Amino acid sequence: MPRRLLKKLCPAPSALQQRWFLRLFGDRIADPRLWALHRRAVTCAFGAGLAICFIPLPVHMIVAGVIAVAWRLNIPAIYGTILLVNPLTAVPVYYLAYRVGAALLRVNPQNVVLHHSWDWIHSGIGPVWKPFLLGCLACAALTGLLGWLGLELLWRWRVTNRYRTRHPISA
Repeated sequence: MPRRLLKKLCPAPSALQQRWFLRLFGDRIADPRLWALHRRAVTCAFGAGLAICFIPLPVHMIVAGVIAVAWRLNIPAIYGTILLVNPLTAVPVYYLAYRVGAALLRVNPQNVVLHHSWDWIHSGIGPVWKPFLLGCLACAALTGLLGWLGLELLWRWRVTNRYRTRHPISA
């Protein structure tokens, strides 16, 4: 892992306490566990970030910050992960979530044509909101769990591999 690069890019926790919009977190924002590259904090932040990506509202940054501080997860890892869903990837991700929700509810997916009007919001969103929200919830749980588990196993394999190369087992 490029630790030196990450340490250069990440702001100092003491500098963050001076920012007006972070004062509500108090001293918790300077907690070293939020900034250190420990396996548990990073892998859990990765899984939580993947789950947060499936929230269908543009509140990812706020939710990720609150969850990272509350659960003491690595802040750079959770923010880096939630950036996977951006304006370019949001449509395929949320369409996949809709298709998963439709499959779980055993309903036929409908072709949705977006119209920018209140009438469409009132009448056109009715048949698709249940499969969409269920799909978002299912995809969030599955990708969060698989992302955490995958990174956890990869991290452990890498540490074990590096240990074995430093300390060869003599027969």
